[in-house]
Amino acid sequence: MRIGRKAEGFLLWSMAAGLLFSSTALAAGLGVTSTNDRRPLDIEAEQGIEWQQNNNVYIARGNARASRGNATVYADTLIAHYRPAAPDRAKQAGSGGLAGGSTDIYRVEAEGNVRLTTDTQTVYGDRAVYDLDSATAVVTGRNLKLVTPKDTVTARDSLEWYDNTLIAVARGEAVAMREAKRLAGDVLTAQVVKPADGPSRISRIDAQGHVVVTTINEIARGATGVYNADTGIASLAGGVTITRGDNELRGQYGVVDLNNNVSRLLSAPPGDLSPRTPVQGLIIPRSKAPPAPPAQPK
Repeated sequence: MRIGRKAEGFLLWSMAAGLLFSSTALAAGLGVTSTNDRRPLDIEAEQGIEWQQNNNVYIARGNARASRGNATVYADTLIAHYRPAAPDRAKQAGSGGLAGGSTDIYRVEAEGNVRLTTDTQTVYGDRAVYDLDSATAVVTGRNLKLVTPKDTVTARDSLEWYDNTLIAVARGEAVAMREAKRLAGDVLTAQVVKPADGPSRISRIDAQGHVVVTTINEIARGATGVYNADTGIASLAGGVTITRGDNELRGQYGVVDLNNNVSRLLSAPPGDLSPRTPVQGLIIPRSKAPPAPPAQPK
């Protein structure tokens, strides 16, 4: 079902402005759609679109889809909550003259088999909620995942976006992967930057709890970690171990250069003058191959 322009001014704008949050949320460079964006929008729903005037809700049911430009959100059900717009916000709300007045979308929900796509990424979940007042978005459900041409991010509990601070959070056994490189932790918090002359990108990831950095050659573990996306260097602190094959180093602070496959283990962070525990290592020599048995006479 394709809805007409009157509903489009109300519901479709909100879907594009609200439900396409995950593109920005995980720094693939789309950005939240502006409230001044007047591009054509489409919503389709196999079972139709319901307007509950007493509850101030629009509901699109049955393989619902909302699209604007190259961004689309799919779900079993799409729900938009609205309220009368304040006079000084009516023009900014951009929702058109529904029932003779302007309306203001404050919450948008997607439920069931949620999938948010652009040309460069796809986000998967069971439920997505976008609060426009706080510019906060949360995707939850089983098999949470963000997929881009280079990266994959997964989480057990939620994928979150805070637009006012440009921060994305993956909670619960969170993992960020690129080729053979892997960063895991209980919580991964990414700081996003938006250059004026380029797309959005992640500049830093803070990892908390059971942090593991994996490269093609080694595995580094610690209680906390910071990954600098510009330099490709991950710094770990708190009971750090670096393992390569059967060899293991143990200390309190480690630095892993993911770009050059170089690791260092220190007894304390640089500049820390507190008493230090020596770095320990367990180096297993390679065993020599046993000599070949003497040739037996024929």
